[in-house]
Amino acid sequence: MDRSLNIVVGVTGGIAAYKTVQVVRDLVLAGHAVRVIATDAALQFVGAPTWEAISRQPLNTSIFDDVSSVRHVGLGQQADVVVIAPATANTIAKVAAGIADDLLGTTVLASRAPLVVAPAMHTEMWQHPATVANVDTLRSRGVIIVGPDSGRLTGPDVGLGRMSEPDAIVTAVLAAAGAGAADAGAETGARGPRDDLAGRRVLVTAGGTREPIDPVRYVGNHSSGKQGVAFAVAAAARGADVTVIAAHLDAGPAADLDAAGLRTIEVTTAADLARAVEKEAAAASVVVMAAAVADYTPAEVAERKIKKSARGEVMQLALTRTPDVLGALLADPVPGRVVVGFAAETAADRNELLVLAQEKIARKPADLLVANAVGAGRGFGADDNEALVLAASGDVVAEVSGSKRAVADAVLDLVVELLSP
Repeated sequence: MDRSLNIVVGVTGGIAAYKTVQVVRDLVLAGHAVRVIATDAALQFVGAPTWEAISRQPLNTSIFDDVSSVRHVGLGQQADVVVIAPATANTIAKVAAGIADDLLGTTVLASRAPLVVAPAMHTEMWQHPATVANVDTLRSRGVIIVGPDSGRLTGPDVGLGRMSEPDAIVTAVLAAAGAGAADAGAETGARGPRDDLAGRRVLVTAGGTREPIDPVRYVGNHSSGKQGVAFAVAAAARGADVTVIAAHLDAGPAADLDAAGLRTIEVTTAADLARAVEKEAAAASVVVMAAAVADYTPAEVAERKIKKSARGEVMQLALTRTPDVLGALLADPVPGRVVVGFAAETAADRNELLVLAQEKIARKPADLLVANAVGAGRGFGADDNEALVLAASGDVVAEVSGSKRAVADAVLDLVVELLSP
């Protein structure tokens, strides 16, 4: 984005308003002019001096501010993009209904610029039929919905409804502004960045497989499915026809996937996943192998629960290799298809991670390999990720970090480049 944008940031009454301070800061530091409109409820969470200091502009709060310049419509008319973060259930309902009883409402109605909405609320509110209908209404009008994510909410609650991280919101805002510019040149066949996977079939594996030992025990891993689901949701937002092969997702990403309404195939073991991939990958333009697939499975599965009294102090478990799903996929290439592999490594530092990733891609030359360090609160189960992205040659083509949605979008940008003629 080379030019400076006029950006309106609407802040409403949610505790996530503290994260919007970072959104404003990042946009200002990128050289854009940011005007903040804070509702009265928003000011209960973050005060006016903070917004003015971060935006370097006077705060706007009332339709009666600067009446002589018709400020209550001028802000919307002059905006290149409008973002509401956090967007409460109440605000989403008002925008969907076209209610303009405050400065934010009049600005939204007066603007022809792209509108980005970053919801933040408790899970029950997000999943309420009224909110679902209101969000569907906004989407039908072309409003860009960013998130929400799963994670810690206000108080002890954990679930879907957490506002997306600032970097993901900033990315969406700048992409929306770019799409608006592209739409203005539609006669020339220009395509906005948000539909750069339109017409493509994308297959994503997510979660972690479980290999049964007996009817109550299994060999598994710590994968939550967050990164795989982030790829699926991001690809769908870019217009792709997405299928997800899901192996035991945690509650948060499972709810995200359900809310996205994507075609999902549930599997249990590595063998189940291998069969599903073999069947679904043939028609896919892009395959993202984000699931953590077990390398070994018990050689025998007991029909009944294994009793401690029968095994004593030590139980030996014989394991056999599982199907190499990524290897099989690469051994049967489809012209034009892009395959993204993953390498989760317990590396001590970047250099070790790079060596391990290069060793893997030499064995399995995927089009892209996303390598990240796991363990000690990193990778599995975390909301954020940090990864090296390697090309089939073994060269590092990107280093990405941030929320798992931001990582997904950064990798999909590289996928789109590979798909281009």
